Amino acid sequence: MAAQRAYTTHPLVLRRVTVRSVHQVTPKMRRVVLGGEELAAFTRDGTSHPAFAAPGFDDHVKLILAADGDVRAALPAQLPHGIEWTPAEHRLTRDYTPRRVDAQAGELHLDFVVHGDGPAEAWSAAAWEGDELWFVGPKSSLRLPERLDWIQLVGDETALPAIGRFLDERPLDAPAHVLVTVSDESARQELALREGDTVTWVVAEPGDAAALEASVRALPVEAGEGYVWAAAESRALLPVRRYLQRERNLPKDRLNVTGYWHREAPASAPEAEASAGTVAAPGPARIPSPLPWLVARAALRLGVVDAVADAPGLSAEALATRLGVSGPGIGVLLPLLATYGVVVGADDGASGLRLGTGLRLGPAGEELLDEHEREEYTGHEAELLLALTHLAPALRDGGSPWRLASGGTLHETVAQDAERYGELVEECEQLVFLLGGLTADPLWESIGTCLLTGPGSASVAAALDDAGRRPRLRVAEDAVPVAVLRGHVPAPDRIDWTAGPADVAVAAKALAHRTDEEAAVLLTRLAGWTRTAVLVEASRPDGLSPHAAEAALHAYAATGSPLRDSAAIAALAHGSGWEVERTIALGWGTEATVLRRA
Repeated sequence: MAAQRAYTTHPLVLRRVTVRSVHQVTPKMRRVVLGGEELAAFTRDGTSHPAFAAPGFDDHVKLILAADGDVRAALPAQLPHGIEWTPAEHRLTRDYTPRRVDAQAGELHLDFVVHGDGPAEAWSAAAWEGDELWFVGPKSSLRLPERLDWIQLVGDETALPAIGRFLDERPLDAPAHVLVTVSDESARQELALREGDTVTWVVAEPGDAAALEASVRALPVEAGEGYVWAAAESRALLPVRRYLQRERNLPKDRLNVTGYWHREAPASAPEAEASAGTVAAPGPARIPSPLPWLVARAALRLGVVDAVADAPGLSAEALATRLGVSGPGIGVLLPLLATYGVVVGADDGASGLRLGTGLRLGPAGEELLDEHEREEYTGHEAELLLALTHLAPALRDGGSPWRLASGGTLHETVAQDAERYGELVEECEQLVFLLGGLTADPLWESIGTCLLTGPGSASVAAALDDAGRRPRLRVAEDAVPVAVLRGHVPAPDRIDWTAGPADVAVAAKALAHRTDEEAAVLLTRLAGWTRTAVLVEASRPDGLSPHAAEAALHAYAATGSPLRDSAAIAALAHGSGWEVERTIALGWGTEATVLRRA
């Protein structure tokens, strides 16, 4: 039986509200009370939208602001089911936790930390009765495990709205143990504690990782089944996450650690961001050097980052012994790792780099403790980036850079590699937030069986569950990917793991790792099982992504084709005996193309 899913999804709706009142909760926290007709169910441009719902204590809404003040030009496009983030150069977005939702009064309360910086804090400082604010969300709500004997709530001042709401609304009866770091005693708030609850206030500078980790380690470890929720500055949470996962051995379904904000690297250490490949090579072109990326990748693959984190203070010789590295290799890497802020030595200083003793992680190294951060250097995306060393011959002679680099197509690779296919499945997890337009489509009214294929199958199954659609599910994939999907797809009692005829087939991101020829084979194969098929694919870059310009190149590296737009998908479908009936815009550059057998 698959574990309970961690989140419940909600329709994504753009809403306009106005300021009703502003007041200070503490000298460090400002509350803005918002209201308006669009918090209830409403209709805009002929489309009906549901009432605002944010049932989770740590739900997030995305506020939409503009650097030039023209917020209307920065608004995304509202789809019948979802949001499309159209390009907007001056758009600014910030995520905030609803402190209170009063449906009867038609009010939403947002708390803003007073720190004198940032567009959202500046807006709240200038907010006046009647001022308008636009926001989207929340896209999902956290589901806590059904049985809990205790819960720990850990955070800094930015986590106080979520912690306060949890204690006010009590989604469970287990005792709550609260730890909050604040910049000043004046930031402390009255919290709705019950018998058995505890609260610990720690005064520390915002983003102080050492203070946060020490405070978490000092919390008592209780018996029974518990849950730890933590939210603070993203870098400060890295040692906390490591402690909870490695030393307390908390499983994923008993832990939620979220970076609520990101402190910029100190001006005196610009190289701290270099491991992401942002250090420019000398010369007039200022083209970024790949050297920092390659050095960070080597450090992760050798285990340097984990070894220094586990045993700070190692000498270079002890590190080499610990990693089983012989020869001059570590001596070659360490100066570069120090330059890019991955490691520092006890004797580092203006006089030069002396890295013989006292090795510890630098700012970039601490970031690389996070599993999501290191995927950029060691995961599927990193392999695609390395394949681009074959970009020139691929462009000249045709074919995909991946095939030139590995000798086979990406689809052939993942079909034989469960771990690699699992990475694709995890990349598709966000797809569940975009599928409301598909699950609301009338085609499901007469569907009894649905065939799933592609790494996004788990998201499709979850979205169908959320929408109350209950077709019998069948899965058509190669043997290894099916084994991977078994751990991700909910409601296994409704799933037949052997393919067969179905009323509809949904191929979710199934074409994204296939060449045109392989895509045609899949489409022909589906024609043998169903007369109706739906292709869910990204047809253009995500408008909110800072890497939108790279999307087409990544797609080309994988398949030898850029991102396939509607016309390209239609051409593939026609060539395999299908006709395009319609296209459903899902948002974030993703579309569902409904096909019928010709």
